[in-house]
Amino acid sequence: MKRAAVLLFLASLFAACPAPAAERPNILWFVVDDMSAHFSCYGETLVSTPAVDRLASEGTRFTRASITAPVCSACRSALITGMYQTTIGSHHHRSGRGEMKIHLPEGVRPVPELFQKAGYYTCIGSGLPDLDFRGLPFGGGKGKKKGGGGGSRLGKTDYNFEWDARMYDSHDWAGRGDKPFFMQVQLHGGKLRADTAEANRALAERARRELGGATDPQKVTLPPYYPRDPVLLEDWAAYLDSVRLTDLHVGRVIARLEKEGLLENTLIIFMTDHGISHARGKQFLYNEGTHIPFVVRGPGIARGAVREDLVMQIDMAPISLAAAGIPIPGMMQGRDVLARDYQPRSAVFAARDRCDETVERLRSVRTDKFLYIRNFHPLRPMLQPNAYKDGKAIVKALRRQHEAGKLPSVPEALLFSPTRPAEELYEYGTDTFQVTNLAANPDYKAVLEEHRGVLDRWIIESGDKGPETEAMYDSDMAEYLKKRSAEVEKNIALMKQWAKEGK
Repeated sequence: MKRAAVLLFLASLFAACPAPAAERPNILWFVVDDMSAHFSCYGETLVSTPAVDRLASEGTRFTRASITAPVCSACRSALITGMYQTTIGSHHHRSGRGEMKIHLPEGVRPVPELFQKAGYYTCIGSGLPDLDFRGLPFGGGKGKKKGGGGGSRLGKTDYNFEWDARMYDSHDWAGRGDKPFFMQVQLHGGKLRADTAEANRALAERARRELGGATDPQKVTLPPYYPRDPVLLEDWAAYLDSVRLTDLHVGRVIARLEKEGLLENTLIIFMTDHGISHARGKQFLYNEGTHIPFVVRGPGIARGAVREDLVMQIDMAPISLAAAGIPIPGMMQGRDVLARDYQPRSAVFAARDRCDETVERLRSVRTDKFLYIRNFHPLRPMLQPNAYKDGKAIVKALRRQHEAGKLPSVPEALLFSPTRPAEELYEYGTDTFQVTNLAANPDYKAVLEEHRGVLDRWIIESGDKGPETEAMYDSDMAEYLKKRSAEVEKNIALMKQWAKEGK
């Protein structure tokens, strides 16, 4: 009996040890800014995306993947820890940037630290030795402070908590020696299009140079709550060209992996950090802001498979750790959805909080058929004042039509309502764009109450940190005010006024 116990103990020790470097897969994440699932393999017909389509045909494509936060920093804080941003207190966009800092809860560590500790070479960059996160030569044009050229070649992080820069060994896997690597390829994605018509026309010229043609604005199909305004059509065409250019970059990284003999031993996850940056997309909890592409390819991954269960971007962390043979921390909220014993979720959750100077609090639960959204500030307008969004040509065009009384009834009601319902309920599978709110429909009373209860339990069980303190808001706003923007200053004053009025 004693000998058997010793053997069992030794076996458990060996099982807990990571496999030798030569046997462990490399892990590569594609993380793309501001882009919805507008890829051919997800049904987009106006543009072709052969590289992402290849990943899908050689791997597993998830059709119902969502993010937990529809804005960069909150989403990225979640994905790099495998935790809800609301649980770790990193849910307010660009928070902890002032004098008051945010620290991760005890026991929560960024995923690169876990890989580094397990012997992986950790890197974050563009995935290409000569091109930056925009797919342009290093050192050219704008974006130098974001890893685009001239300075650091490290990729975008944008975490809302304090972290040690040493958790990344490099911007590229080239210096890994005999170690396996964990690589985050950070791409500009939807941010390749800009806030002005002139910049988007320049992007169209780039598409013609690099892809042989640009997307025709007149062939674009917009969601029903956006009018076919020339500014919006040209912007959406530029967005689709940014999808094509992103796909081109992905293809180049895949080609590099093939050339270096690394592709077949590399687990690849392709995803975006939230949906398209538009009036009802980024920053909101409808499909346009939260539904993302999510494709996994690599050793042991089913080829050409399509999964329709509910997954989230925080699942990237446990999927990757498990593939590398690294223990998944017990408190990690993401799940290894590729595990043999994985049981599909019955619901996924998302949250939107303060974005820049604009105070907000939205929570949602998505089940197999329904999307339930709770607005904690129903007395505020749908499109609250926000310098970032209000500076976009598309939002300016929408506001002009609204002020002139020329908007059709659907966008007028959904975008420019002076108040909002406290609850929203959509049968999102059939109501693709979430136009018909069923919350007040008596036929859906039981469904509404069920989803209300599910969200209530999640808020409590996940430890949702809720609104930030006035002191934290002031600390971060002090950083924003350094830019000397009269609009931001005006919006901050309005946020404080509405708070006093109980709005």
